[in-house]
Amino acid sequence: MGHGDIAYFGIRHHGPGSADSLVQALKDLNRVAVLIEGPIDASELLPMLARPEMQPPVALLCYPEDDPASTSFWPFAEFSPEYQAALWAVGNKATLQFIDLPSSARFTTAAIGGAEDTDATEATQAPEDGDAAPLPRDPIAMLAHAAGYEDGESWWSDIIEQNPEPGPIFAAIADAMTTLRNGEGPIAQFEAKREAHMRLEIAKARKQFDGPIAVVCGAWHVPALQATHTQKNDQVLIKGIARRKSTMTWAPWTGPRLARGYGYGAGVVAPGWCKHLWRTRGRRDAATLWLATIAAVLRAKGHLISTASLIEAERLARTLAAIRERPKPGFEELRDAAIAALFNGEALLWGLVEAELLLGSDVGEIPPDTPLAPLIEDLQRSQKAARLKPEALERELSVDLRSESGLFRSTLLHRLHVLGVHWGRLTDAGRSRGTFRERWTLAWEPEYAVRLVENLIYGPTIEKAANGRLIQMIETAATLDTLAALVQSAITAGLSEASTAGLTALEARAARSSECLEILASVPPLADIVRYGEARKTQTDRLSGLMERLIVEGAIALPYAARDLDEQAAATLVGAMRKADEAIRLVEPGQDVLDGWRNGLAAVLEASRSTALLAGCAAHLLYEAGRLSAEAAAGLLGRRLSPGTPVTDAAGFFEGFFSTAGQRLIYDEGLRGAVDGWLRSLDEDAFIAHLPLLRRVFSNLDRMERRRLIEAVLGRAARLPAGLTPTPDGGEAWRRHLGLLGPLLNGETGNG
Repeated sequence: MGHGDIAYFGIRHHGPGSADSLVQALKDLNRVAVLIEGPIDASELLPMLARPEMQPPVALLCYPEDDPASTSFWPFAEFSPEYQAALWAVGNKATLQFIDLPSSARFTTAAIGGAEDTDATEATQAPEDGDAAPLPRDPIAMLAHAAGYEDGESWWSDIIEQNPEPGPIFAAIADAMTTLRNGEGPIAQFEAKREAHMRLEIAKARKQFDGPIAVVCGAWHVPALQATHTQKNDQVLIKGIARRKSTMTWAPWTGPRLARGYGYGAGVVAPGWCKHLWRTRGRRDAATLWLATIAAVLRAKGHLISTASLIEAERLARTLAAIRERPKPGFEELRDAAIAALFNGEALLWGLVEAELLLGSDVGEIPPDTPLAPLIEDLQRSQKAARLKPEALERELSVDLRSESGLFRSTLLHRLHVLGVHWGRLTDAGRSRGTFRERWTLAWEPEYAVRLVENLIYGPTIEKAANGRLIQMIETAATLDTLAALVQSAITAGLSEASTAGLTALEARAARSSECLEILASVPPLADIVRYGEARKTQTDRLSGLMERLIVEGAIALPYAARDLDEQAAATLVGAMRKADEAIRLVEPGQDVLDGWRNGLAAVLEASRSTALLAGCAAHLLYEAGRLSAEAAAGLLGRRLSPGTPVTDAAGFFEGFFSTAGQRLIYDEGLRGAVDGWLRSLDEDAFIAHLPLLRRVFSNLDRMERRRLIEAVLGRAARLPAGLTPTPDGGEAWRRHLGLLGPLLNGETGNG
């Protein structure tokens, strides 16, 4: 650990045992300066960690001013050794600074990172050097394997984090890392530059300070920092490191994002467990308290947990630890014991509480006067105004757009969506946009701060940035339906500049467009705005005129677009037809517009070259609109499904008509008779070939509706006619002879 007047503390990032041992060592040695592995250009921000308003988890955010998208993070939790070292240094008036390469050395690629962990798993941005190879094998895993452990996490937990008698642990870690590094080849060039830079800064500190110095770094680096190197060689090594003007600040982080499973290379398996270990350090009842936490979570979810079950769980956890030769129960033993004693052996039930317990839901807080990126600062102001606190775990939010507060919340969340910050997600995006209420699921992720920084190029506030980004998207939109969706987003988010630009672009594009599919796809988003514009205080006159114009143009183009399509193209156009028709019925345009749309559908139905699937869909839409009577529909089906019609055309027409209207067969005897007769006319091979289609159509019926249709076909209580039973080999011939009953009974019996 010691090296002259300098003490080296090789720690594991976010390790509560490392943090506890480090704090004790700092107290014993009374250092005058604490040097921490981290970007040296952010040293001025480091003492802010000790301010009472700074509530971890938080992260140091660094980005180049000319490229905000290239952002790096260095997270800190309350159980992080670096965080505790900073608190000790400030509390004891010791000098505190970072010693690693400046943050600009990591700005080559955009990725969320952090100080590399002691497992040598680099998680920060890639350096500029093209020859930077991957770091060595996981050194902790190597030590674990040598000690007979299957993984490094368990070994480190037992030896470092939970060892009741750790002894001179930092010296032992340094010796182990020295042995491991001696067995490795040359390290990556960027890592060598980092270690050279840290050695130079340590040498400067030795000259600057009169007294003992502490160096806190990842355990892997300790041998390299203690080794003798000439300053000249180190200076040559770091020569040419890119330096760009950077902006640095603090940003809130979340507990789950400290987890390795979330892609953070320097993370831990269970941040919630690490927090528990830190807060119960030195206590003998840590396992008991963890089980009590599990019980509290379960009881909050309505489960009955007895004291006797908790006692049994603790006994079982200690027994498991003894069997596994661990010094005390870890979260794995407590998990297994809880599953056995509290979940009745049902491991799946553990999944209901696992994330809440092992990952936690903490969201950090930073002091109000922290210098922030403008968009992050604006977001915090908006969150306070909206009374919405960012939380890591999902929660539901219901918004009434008729209230000022509800409209403000909705507008904020929609603007953030435009910026790629999906803090809130509509639980039913299709229907929520068409009502005066919205239901959101909120969950804050730390990378949203990165997204906000990336959007600084569009403006300094959320409103201006969202306007700017949406206008850029509008300028590059390639299709009419894409433009319509962007206009809907602009109006929904209350972005006047983008709305104006979008409407202008939409009108210009509509004047040039003759593509039926994109015209029809543009109608539903515009119809939603027109119908519910009042809720968002939107002037819809200009939009209404544009929408009606698009409906008429779509109706004119539809008969030509419906000709001679392949299966995939026909299915796509049918989907657009149905959505456009639903939107038109809801928005209730002028009678001339409505008549024009239905005339277009009639033209599709009557044209000989119309693809059968689209003709069937047009017939169904006209039938639902009252333009086709029940008698006429039955006659039409009789002709279209007659034996003289090719089977594939008949099947396509049938699917187009009934794919969303199977319930009609329950009540409409004429339609039911036409379909029944068509099915009876099929030979066995044709029936079997089209059975998947029939099943797909009837899959929209629930079990009760299917039974009622069977009763309607039989004319009495649903049962098989006498003498008709399924063949032992599951053949389909007997179902074909039942006509419409065939595919229905196929669904009921599950045969075939």
